[in-house]
Amino acid sequence: MKHMAFILGVALLGAAPAAAQDTLSGPEAFADIADEAERSAAIFQEMGKVLTDARCVNCHPVTGGPTQGDDMRPHSPPVIRGDADFGAPAMNCTTCHSGQNVEFTSGQGSIPGHEPWVLAPVEMGWADVPLSDICTQIKDPERNGGRDLEALYEHMAEDGLVGWAWDPGTGRTPAPGSQELLGQLTRAWIDTGAACPS
Repeated sequence: MKHMAFILGVALLGAAPAAAQDTLSGPEAFADIADEAERSAAIFQEMGKVLTDARCVNCHPVTGGPTQGDDMRPHSPPVIRGDADFGAPAMNCTTCHSGQNVEFTSGQGSIPGHEPWVLAPVEMGWADVPLSDICTQIKDPERNGGRDLEALYEHMAEDGLVGWAWDPGTGRTPAPGSQELLGQLTRAWIDTGAACPS
């Protein structure tokens, strides 16, 4: 089964992480929004701080291969998606990416890693896609790896590949907040009707 992946490509030597990132609010920050659908959409908007972060978007391209780094530059060396979202047959993702992050001997960067390490399926392409469309997309089992909302919650809250976004290795800025907080937001979003922002 294809995995909806929240991952990125290799950081180049000397790449600097972004200076600052948005913080992530918990579901309680939206408790004062009386209309449940409006609250649900606002919660997803907050989730979007993670979903549209470089840690996720780098490996959710709409076309071509992954991007890398906080500035989402083209992957180096150049790679292609391949038939199984795993790179070309002669140079698949695990040619360079192992089951864990590997720090450069210089200490000035790292090669990201996790088991599995795959590119998000093309139907899960998010780069330059409006957040409202990403919302519709991740609720659609035909475009989210066959997940219903409960499976989507488990993926966001518990999947190790998603969790990698907060432990991305030297040279990369982690995604905002934490996987636990993303899970809380996802739970609250589902419980309020899984509404999408407009």
